[in-house]
Amino acid sequence: MSFRLAAYAVCVVDDRVLLARWVSRHGATHWTLPGGGVDLYEDPFDAVIREVAEETGYQAVVERLLGVDSRVIPAAERLERTADHQNVGVFYQVRITGGTLRPEPNGDTAEPCWTPLSEVRHRPRSSLVDIGITLALTLPPTGHVPPIPVGGLLRH
Repeated sequence: MSFRLAAYAVCVVDDRVLLARWVSRHGATHWTLPGGGVDLYEDPFDAVIREVAEETGYQAVVERLLGVDSRVIPAAERLERTADHQNVGVFYQVRITGGTLRPEPNGDTAEPCWTPLSEVRHRPRSSLVDIGITLALTLPPTGHVPPIPVGGLLRH
């Protein structure tokens, strides 16, 4: 089994959420939240700010911790189909403070954009999007939401 600790930014402004289109090396694509892997010795708090800058061109500040999600993706459902994978995601509410929206140079994310919340469900997306939006809109005191079923337009 592989393991990844990641930090994700949830930025909702005027009923729009900041998303980025992720493109795999296999050509698969879906929408996701800005964010990604926490480097060795890096604090997830710092990682989310770094990831927002890398993937969107924006500078951001963390306003609050929203919650944590842990899920195991079976090997059969992964593109690489190598081994089961556990992803632990730390979700932060962020506020944009500057910068200019642009795609990630030489990276896996392209086409960052502000998406109306009413349109999110119509886009092929990572389950992380639904988890992050649910955390941001409900602010559960435990920082945890029930598991989000993956299927249809949702991807791991």
